[in-house]
Amino acid sequence: MLAGSVVIGVYLAVLIANMGGHVDEIRRGQIREGVAMMVSMDQEFRRLPQEQRESIIADSVRIEEQRLGLDQPFIIRSVLYLGTALSLNLGRAEQITSDSGSRQVRLVILERLPSTLLLFATAQIFLFFSAVIGALFLSRRYGSRLDRTVVALAPLSAAPPWFYGLFLILIFAAVLGVMPFGGMVAAPPPRTTIPYIMSLLRHLVLPVSAIVISGIFLATYSWRTFFMIYSSEDYVDMAKAKGLTSGMIERRYVLRPTMPTIVTSFALLVIVLWQGGIITETVFNWPGLGQLIYRAIGFYDTPVIVGSVVIYAYLLALTVFLLDFAYALLDPRVKVGAGSGR
Repeated sequence: MLAGSVVIGVYLAVLIANMGGHVDEIRRGQIREGVAMMVSMDQEFRRLPQEQRESIIADSVRIEEQRLGLDQPFIIRSVLYLGTALSLNLGRAEQITSDSGSRQVRLVILERLPSTLLLFATAQIFLFFSAVIGALFLSRRYGSRLDRTVVALAPLSAAPPWFYGLFLILIFAAVLGVMPFGGMVAAPPPRTTIPYIMSLLRHLVLPVSAIVISGIFLATYSWRTFFMIYSSEDYVDMAKAKGLTSGMIERRYVLRPTMPTIVTSFALLVIVLWQGGIITETVFNWPGLGQLIYRAIGFYDTPVIVGSVVIYAYLLALTVFLLDFAYALLDPRVKVGAGSGR
């Protein structure tokens, strides 16, 4: 089921990236224009009769279209292109090059992938542990001023990370001048390891903060509610009567049974954050997949667009796949259910 969803999503991306075949018409026009300009610069070509010149141009255009596969119907090429897309064997990019000068789509994408993983992995780890700690803290202080404040701020999670990113850049970069406007490291990048890491961490602050702000209030509010529900169970009261410490009660009888629900909620939140990564990276000029897709859309670079979407599809599928393993680790009943169904 998961693999089928990836295949369907990638095929839809192929159709959308080609605008249902409209991009092919743009390419054909570019081929005709390029061939006409190239042959018109030949002095011998200009001396030929009009019909012969048109025949040479038509043959050159046909050869170039065959080389690019544009002589086949779009629906057939889209299905064939799906197989190459899933394996990231997309050949050469049409407009975009990697920082090393390569036009291989695989290299262009893999060069940007670590930056995206660094940004979102850092933000999601920080978001998860901050929300869990905050939710546990608020579950012990239900109705306090801080608790009411978090409840009031929960609707702010409806805004995407890039929305908060604009304000963070305006305040801390433009007005206060204490943070960089964007990028991954300073320009020129530091040559030694320690200054490079410090520059990287400094540039991570604003985008990570934007991602965390967009999800932490709702996650803290939701998970605090789960903790409160489990804290009112009878076995928790019995544990208190036995004299167990509050920390041991929270770890064994509150946090552990709540974790499967929290992991599910967090996985859905991660998927939402992945979807907003394109604009978020563009706002912060972060050299990742999001900014790469934005540039590829502007250049009609279909191989890069499709390849980037394939990577995002694999990342989302991996998130769901790891969720099943997390269930098995956190809830032994999942193992029993899987074994009994064989």
